[in-house]
Amino acid sequence: MRNTDADERMHTAALVEPHGEPRRDRRARRQSAAKIEADARKAKQLEAHTRWRAERDEARSRAYLASSGESGPAQLRMPGLLRLPKHQDTSATLSGHYPFLAEAGLGSAGVFVGQDLYSGGSFVYDPWVLYQRGLITAPNIVLAGIVGSGKSSLAKSLYTRSLPFGRRVYVPGDPKGEHTAVAEAVGGKAIILGHGLRNRLNPLDEGHRAASSSNAEWSAQLTARRRDLIGALAETVLDRPLGPLEHTAIDLALADAVRSAKVPILPMVVDRILAPNPTDDEGRLAEDGRLVGHALRRLVAGDLAGLFDGPSTVRFDPSLPMVSLDLSRVAENSTLISVLMTCSSAWMESALADPAGGQRWVIYDEAWRLMAYPALLRRMDAQWRLARHFGIANMLIFHKLSDLDNVGDSGSAMRALASSLLANAETRIVYRQEPDQLGSTASALGLTRTEQKLLPTLGTGQGLWRIKGRSFVVQHQLHPDELAAFDTTSRMTGV
Repeated sequence: MRNTDADERMHTAALVEPHGEPRRDRRARRQSAAKIEADARKAKQLEAHTRWRAERDEARSRAYLASSGESGPAQLRMPGLLRLPKHQDTSATLSGHYPFLAEAGLGSAGVFVGQDLYSGGSFVYDPWVLYQRGLITAPNIVLAGIVGSGKSSLAKSLYTRSLPFGRRVYVPGDPKGEHTAVAEAVGGKAIILGHGLRNRLNPLDEGHRAASSSNAEWSAQLTARRRDLIGALAETVLDRPLGPLEHTAIDLALADAVRSAKVPILPMVVDRILAPNPTDDEGRLAEDGRLVGHALRRLVAGDLAGLFDGPSTVRFDPSLPMVSLDLSRVAENSTLISVLMTCSSAWMESALADPAGGQRWVIYDEAWRLMAYPALLRRMDAQWRLARHFGIANMLIFHKLSDLDNVGDSGSAMRALASSLLANAETRIVYRQEPDQLGSTASALGLTRTEQKLLPTLGTGQGLWRIKGRSFVVQHQLHPDELAAFDTTSRMTGV
């Protein structure tokens, strides 16, 4: 067994006690040693007690919350832990009450759109900012919604609110003339074309020249653009691709027209296709280009005459904040609309290719009209694929996404091009859709069952935003001045 402290002390004292010492002296010595140890213990206890009292006084001097919490701005702060009664339910019920259901948002940099209806916060969107942050890899947008859902107002808000950030806006075709008032309000220009108007559009104009291009580069670019444009116009009128012999007839006629005039006009090319150089061997060239010549003649002397048969009276100025081609005067002629848009696309391409052109919106309204023509669809597809290279954001506006299924035959090249436009747009905005469109819309965009059920219930100005796998439900908000400028119901309301 272990000895106690007292036994150890007695044993130690016995070892040091002198041999033969009287018992009385030994007792006195032990008592004296015990007293010394007791005094040491008391001093140690007193020191500990003093330290404890100091700590207690310090603790008492501190300020603590009242047991009932504080009042005023600091209320609901309590010293104790928040305790709630336990509740048990199914995951289907509890998922609606999960505190982190709302998205964190896209950040505050960019253009204000409206309110995120899930989180209640502001919703901001800018394709160039999102691309710089790595959130998207394609800046193109597809916008779909039935008539009266507010999709046109959203499109106008997105591009007009981008103007203060240095962006410009091109509308290569406006079949209803909705963007004309907006272009004039922001200091831009709307080019209005139609039968009976003084405006003329020469497809062979030189167009915009980049300051960095040399004379040789510019000459080659201009020749190629003119050749491609005349070929696209002929394909649009003929409604079929051109053959090799027809391309040759166009090349030779264009080269001869350029030699005779610095800025040739379309009638000069038509005349040289239908009546080529007399040195032509056995008239084969005239026969090869006969169909394409008569197709182009419709633009200068037939039912499409009056718009392309002389020098241009209007000019495409890429330095303006906004340029729109108003086609409302020819809306009844789908062929003429496609021809005019083909010409305006050629103008626009020369400006987009300029490295110093900056960032630009390109708006394709009433897209279902445009995609019916292969030549125009190919131009649109090329611009969408080169959007990052050009620094542009294309916006394609539909009534419904099933319009893509009406382009060409199933499995055709046109259908593939139309589908690629959707594939190259990582921002898909869907406004209210009719119930019979929900299946095709959900299939095209990969919507969840909840998102699909949401579409018919969306109100005016409310849209489902799908941005590379992330979903938002946003209420678009308009300033009163924007509401007046963007209104498309004035004829119906009489206001």
